[in-house]
Amino acid sequence: NHLGKIPVYSFTKNNEPWNVIGLKGHIINLDYPSGFNQWTKIPPHELIEVEPLKNVSEKGIASALKTLVKDTPSLIVATDFDREGELIGVEVVDLLRSYNPAITQIKRARYSAITPFEINTAFDNLTEVDYNLSYAGEARQVIDLVWGAVLTRFISLTSRRLGRDFLSIGRVQSPTLALLVEREKEIKTFIPKPYWVLLAQLKKDKPFDTTHEHGVFREEQPAQELYTKIKDSKEALVKEVKKIVANELPPAPFNTTTFIQAASYLGFSAAKAMSIAEELYMMGLTSYPRTDNTVYPPSLNIKSILQKLSEAHFSKEVKEIQTNGRDYPTRGKQQTTDHPPIHPVDAPSKKLGSDQERIYELICRRFFATLAKDAISETTDVWFDISGEKFIVSGYRLVEANWKHLYPYFKEKKKQLPELLEGEKLEIMKITIKKDSTKPPQRYTQGALIAKMEQLSLGTKSTRHEIISKLYYRKYVMGGTPTPTSTAIAVVDALINCDVVKPKMTAELEADMNDIAEGKKTLGETVRESRSMLTKVMEELEPEKEKIKENINNAVKAQNTIGPCP
Repeated sequence: NHLGKIPVYSFTKNNEPWNVIGLKGHIINLDYPSGFNQWTKIPPHELIEVEPLKNVSEKGIASALKTLVKDTPSLIVATDFDREGELIGVEVVDLLRSYNPAITQIKRARYSAITPFEINTAFDNLTEVDYNLSYAGEARQVIDLVWGAVLTRFISLTSRRLGRDFLSIGRVQSPTLALLVEREKEIKTFIPKPYWVLLAQLKKDKPFDTTHEHGVFREEQPAQELYTKIKDSKEALVKEVKKIVANELPPAPFNTTTFIQAASYLGFSAAKAMSIAEELYMMGLTSYPRTDNTVYPPSLNIKSILQKLSEAHFSKEVKEIQTNGRDYPTRGKQQTTDHPPIHPVDAPSKKLGSDQERIYELICRRFFATLAKDAISETTDVWFDISGEKFIVSGYRLVEANWKHLYPYFKEKKKQLPELLEGEKLEIMKITIKKDSTKPPQRYTQGALIAKMEQLSLGTKSTRHEIISKLYYRKYVMGGTPTPTSTAIAVVDALINCDVVKPKMTAELEADMNDIAEGKKTLGETVRESRSMLTKVMEELEPEKEKIKENINNAVKAQNTIGPCP
């Protein structure tokens, strides 16, 4: 049935009637009191100490909750189990208490997958609401609002970019943008340096290249002298053949960062990969996609999952795991207790969309890889004598593919060599000097950027992909591989000496928010510390106003200039 336009689902369990209502994310939002939204009338630094207000943003849901709570004394919060989910739940708990102070029982259901087994287990083992976790979420909300509002207004007012053209600055967004700008500058200022390599092409069955042991020659002359010495040689003697057999471990289970990296390799943006992973989770096909964990918990029923997948289109792969799998799944370095690594939980009952299919298959194949035996490979290092000069080549051969057969998302760079024996002589096809030049560093892919953000503690598993989307939305970056625009470079340059674009301050605040979640710090003291950090930042920026204005306006002009009118 419906309350207003809001659907409410009813059922009875143990002779007790229950109602279920969905929340659609935060139904309470944080904002400044209405008098503070006039940018030009209130100096930005005055916002630092203003207390934001909590406003009900989803009036329909709030009104439905008010009706339900009139004669209901108990409540179960069953939102996603993470900081944000806990805060969404606690916001409702506070709201319901204001509607009906007589609420007697509040419990929490925690689950990591939307399958009957997980949901029943969660509701059979109810726990308490974790207020520390929700305080951590609230701290992030307050801190991001205050930093974003103060710095965005400061930079926009200073450069007179108001209305739709305002310039956004954020606590996590700006240090992330600074990483991209720094890399872009390295690329633009890069001066290629020439180098030379001496190659001999040999033939056995088919041609292959060998390289002089010196490797890269920074000067042409020594390479030329050696070339002159050996250029007329007709044969190469195999002096030594070394074979090394190695076990190659499968990858660790997927957490959010490694999943986004793998999806990025398949051409998915970070936001797209996360949005599809969320769809699959909501469909009850995969586990919760926001996790730092890379170790399967002992409670995970791997056999049952494999059974479900074998009945779908992975029967061959499952059979391989069941008959030739490893004794224990692989483990990564990060182990947490909230959610397991991302893994499949069920097989689809209806056809998936093509992008959903690709992401679902990626998650299944990673799961199979973590349960499969090590790959066995053989590396062959050979050195040849050509007229007294040593040439070398490396070959690679997969002896047993095992996990690599189940998880084929990589390209082998080394080629396989023909079978070579010590003492045999090979025909030389040609000897050449190849001139090349050093290459600039590459731009970050979205996957590599997320990994870098994780390394520097910028944002969390749940927010990193959103930060990248925000940079695109604000027109600070463009292109599939995020490339900063001139405006982005000007904004970062304007703040270059300020702590707001350095990861350290943001990482400290992230650590503080983790401490709140663990009960080591309070919401109040963390917000107070963040306000004093922001006060220092504003003291650094105020004297630079004129310089900032000039830099940004010049950059915007350059970005909007196509060239002289023909």
